[in-house]
Amino acid sequence: MSVHSYFGKILRQSQIILFRKRFVIVYQILKGGNGMKKKFFALLSVVFALSLFLVACGGGSESSGGNSGGSNEGEKSKTEEKPKFLSMLTGGTSGTYYPLGGEIAKIITDKTGIQTDAVSSNASADNVIALSEGNAEIAFVQTDVMAAAVEGINAFEKTGKVTNVLALGSLYPETIQIVTLAKSNINSVEDLKGKKVSVGAPGSGTYINAQQILEVHGMTMDDIDAQNLDFAESTGGLQDGNIDAAFITAGTPTGAVEGLSATNPVKIVPIAQDKVDALVKKYPYYAEDTIASGTYGLKEDVNTVAVLAMLAVVDSVPEDTVYEITKAIYENTGSITHAKGKYIKLENALKGIGIDLHPGAEKYFKEAGVSTE
Repeated sequence: MSVHSYFGKILRQSQIILFRKRFVIVYQILKGGNGMKKKFFALLSVVFALSLFLVACGGGSESSGGNSGGSNEGEKSKTEEKPKFLSMLTGGTSGTYYPLGGEIAKIITDKTGIQTDAVSSNASADNVIALSEGNAEIAFVQTDVMAAAVEGINAFEKTGKVTNVLALGSLYPETIQIVTLAKSNINSVEDLKGKKVSVGAPGSGTYINAQQILEVHGMTMDDIDAQNLDFAESTGGLQDGNIDAAFITAGTPTGAVEGLSATNPVKIVPIAQDKVDALVKKYPYYAEDTIASGTYGLKEDVNTVAVLAMLAVVDSVPEDTVYEITKAIYENTGSITHAKGKYIKLENALKGIGIDLHPGAEKYFKEAGVSTE
């Protein structure tokens, strides 16, 4: 029992004793009286009983309030404690997020002592929602999707603005690839009309990218036979002839597309320069990108666009912990064997981020000399 609680208990006992003494005095005065006195005594008894009740309730309330305060202090200290486990949401197992996330999770575990597990998911939009609902602590997200979440637009119109997720840092460019077989007659975005096209899992960044690219071409999802497939299902569908094309937003080369190209020659549908310009003008988080010849066996460069992959973190993770995590990642990129590891650089860590940084990440970047302005 705390000192505060002990003296609080003594005070309540003193109050009760005082009430009893007063009651005895009044009772002795009134006990030999007439009926009026008896009525007065009965009324006084009720008042006394009520007083005892209020004292007890007041004491209980005070005690409860004290416990509540202690609980809040406990919760506060708990949030400041270094967590033992962290969950990192990535993407589908055949994409870039999952294998890269596994390597980053290992770096965090090895360098901070916090056991961090990379978990497969539906990626970007679903990851943000999962973070906001407290189902994980860190997640891979596209910068465009994160910006939409903070603004409460696109996939977040129904769920509303996300206010408890912050940025940890940017990672690498994610290229929007419209994949089809080399033998198909699809040579432009307009050729997708009426075709079975995978646009990614509902709620994914790929789905939003597909919507926006169709939009600048004067098209909507209603102009295609949209299929909600993940990367592996998309490439499998192309191989089996069940779909005609697939939007895939991922770092190149993407494992699923490489696997497909090993057995079936593929081509990437280019985005015309005027459409690239229109897209970048309307949605500034896009950047012009090129898929180099030789990738997937391509004979020439392909013009397209890209967004950035980033790591997001819930604001409840302690500042010191996020500082350690950020430092561990950006000071150990050399140990990342995935092809995208070479793009993860300290000097690029804040590019394309349109939301607030977590204080822990901000602290690290300032110490490392990276401008957070």
